[in-house]
Amino acid sequence: MTATARSEKPEGVGARLSALLSAEGSAQHPYCGSPDLLTGADGARNLADAAHFLTMLHGRHPGVADHAAHRIVHPAARTWISHVTAGFSAERTLLTKLAVVVGPLPSTLGQAQSEAAVSGQTHALATLAQSDRNGTALGATLALTLDWRPIRRVLDAAAERFDLQPPPLDLPGLQEALDVATRAAETPGIERAILFGAQQLLIQHRGLWDLLETRHSARRDA
Repeated sequence: MTATARSEKPEGVGARLSALLSAEGSAQHPYCGSPDLLTGADGARNLADAAHFLTMLHGRHPGVADHAAHRIVHPAARTWISHVTAGFSAERTLLTKLAVVVGPLPSTLGQAQSEAAVSGQTHALATLAQSDRNGTALGATLALTLDWRPIRRVLDAAAERFDLQPPPLDLPGLQEALDVATRAAETPGIERAILFGAQQLLIQHRGLWDLLETRHSARRDA
């Protein structure tokens, strides 16, 4: 294999991961940045709902990054995952504080079913992050790290609404994540696993936004 051929494949995985985030990430979900959630008349209840359910999904330890840290073995990703796990430790603290200051979970029709759905998502993410398939856990953690930025904007809106000062976000940025994916994708199989892990995590996030939007509609129409 020539040097040119070797360089084209990693650039491909970075481009595909970036395109996946652009097409299927939380920022593309209509509810994630909607006025109904962030600034509307029902914003306080909707933000409280989001804070509670995001805490259910990502507020527990060990989380996705913690599980994945035991599966990620590529040297290029080891320093990166250490930064990620430390960053999400701070994000869990923020989620815990938000769940307290926003008050009780808003009463909504189908509460038990909603909680069961998120419990299932939590299990799915834990399974994904502990996959033995080389690249899957890394892909899930890459997607989580990059998709957290639009999620953090929602958490920041909730913090502002309920007079809580959030800490600065301390997670690796886009280019660093894409570089890690590029260097770790040493074979087509690992590349596919990275993209699979990323896509599956984004599916779970979009499912959560679907659920939160449905809960908002149920409260509005009650």
